[in-house]
Amino acid sequence: MRPFVVILAVLVLMASVSAIAEQPHDAQRGSLEAEIARLVAEEEAELGRFYAARDYRPAWEERQQVAAFAEALQTLESDGLDPSDYGANRLVAERRVLHESDAALAEQARFDLQTSALLLTALRHLQRGRLDPHAVDPRWEIPVEPARLDLEAISRAVDGQRFGQAFGEARPASAPYERLRSGLARYRNIERVGGWPSLPDQPRVLRSEDVDDAVGLLRERLAMEGELEVMAADPSTFPRAELETPDLRRFDASLEAAVMRFQRRHLLETDGIVGPQTRAALNVPVATRIDQIRLNLERARWLLHGLPEAFVLVDIAGYRLIYFRPNGEIWRSRIVVGQPYRRTPSLRSEITHMTVNPTWTVPPTILREDVLPAIRRDLGYLQRQNMRVLSPSGQPLDPNQIDWWNPGNVMIRQEPGPDNALGQVVIRFPNDHLVYLHDTPAQGLFAREQRAFSSGCIRVQGVLEFAQLLLDDTGSDDSVQALTASGQTRHVPLARRMPVILHYWTVHPGEDGQLVFRPDIYERDDALLRALNRPLAL
Repeated sequence: MRPFVVILAVLVLMASVSAIAEQPHDAQRGSLEAEIARLVAEEEAELGRFYAARDYRPAWEERQQVAAFAEALQTLESDGLDPSDYGANRLVAERRVLHESDAALAEQARFDLQTSALLLTALRHLQRGRLDPHAVDPRWEIPVEPARLDLEAISRAVDGQRFGQAFGEARPASAPYERLRSGLARYRNIERVGGWPSLPDQPRVLRSEDVDDAVGLLRERLAMEGELEVMAADPSTFPRAELETPDLRRFDASLEAAVMRFQRRHLLETDGIVGPQTRAALNVPVATRIDQIRLNLERARWLLHGLPEAFVLVDIAGYRLIYFRPNGEIWRSRIVVGQPYRRTPSLRSEITHMTVNPTWTVPPTILREDVLPAIRRDLGYLQRQNMRVLSPSGQPLDPNQIDWWNPGNVMIRQEPGPDNALGQVVIRFPNDHLVYLHDTPAQGLFAREQRAFSSGCIRVQGVLEFAQLLLDDTGSDDSVQALTASGQTRHVPLARRMPVILHYWTVHPGEDGQLVFRPDIYERDDALLRALNRPLAL
């Protein structure tokens, strides 16, 4: 036989053997796809759409894919989530057991579906939050839209083992969220090196020019949070600094400045003095600050998706209003919010109109708890406050003819004027709590750092400027100055509605990017943290 004939015969034989060897594998793959299609019909619709986008191909046949996914799950810690909730450690072991035991098709298909379901769950949690806010806080009224996942892109990410990219695309695409994540990493690093020292619990305050061992501890404490310059005392405070080592036990000017920066980042009175409130904030453990950041990352996931280009954000715990204007500019102002027993609610609505030179009909709660007691003490209160007594139909009543211990169904209305509780302008939006944004004659309260003084409505510093911006940005030609000067009560509609969100954050990046820790004035953090720490039921 000629040599080339022998070679040809060998090649044909090898191809036949290879084809025979591949038939069982192809048959097995086809059977596995069929098993996946059968089992996925019993699962949730989203998982079915994921596999339909793959033509029911298995997603986790390769051990490297499972290992890469398990490694990516560990990164959820940077979002304040617990990787152990998602079974990151057991995935690789389960995949190995399936491979080594030559598991039945049904077991292989079930593992594939469970792992894919786990991936989709993690992506939903990154995009919209791990918890249902309504379950944590029954008073929550801001709608949270269902997660919107690009299943075809996710399928490609699985095939290419690009899990970090898939997680990144699921996270809220906002600077505040990324700054919270960066802050979480920073405070965890502080925890890894042992945290910061606590100041001794003593009654006397620390202030400029004091010399005390506690001042040295104060320097260490502030340095751990980034105020590194305080570990070198200010030479200008020492006459012989060139000859003597500055005393780190002395409370000098550089330390006072660092204390003031700390106070601003914790919404404390900025006086540079370490009194009881500042000492308490300094002594909060780093683990507690880490938990605060974690739960506010969850709040961010609830809110920071699908936001309109222009909207008004009322930051309740931060005592500030931020108006993101249609032209890209940002207008900021201080606000006064509800006291802890008359809380400003979290909600989402749209500003529809404003009232210029408003009257104020006293709400039932304020009437019962504040106004009636004042009238009973002194009937002249009504005249001093420019208030009228009205029947339910609006007819004037004589205050002297009313039994104020049993007044019945009366209304009290304050007329427009400089002392009106609502000031010159009220900005209104539909809601079940009858809250609104408004002016106030009590302008001095805006100078305070913590400003929970109202009965639930939101007082806005510079509200006349804000009202004019709203009118300009929504296509109105009205002048707020001219309307208020008229002295007449007018309801002025906005040409287009403006979205408004009232939200509660106890940690949020400041304008300089540094995290600001706010007091939990409505005591909402504990319930959220307990829910976030509860093991996930998969």
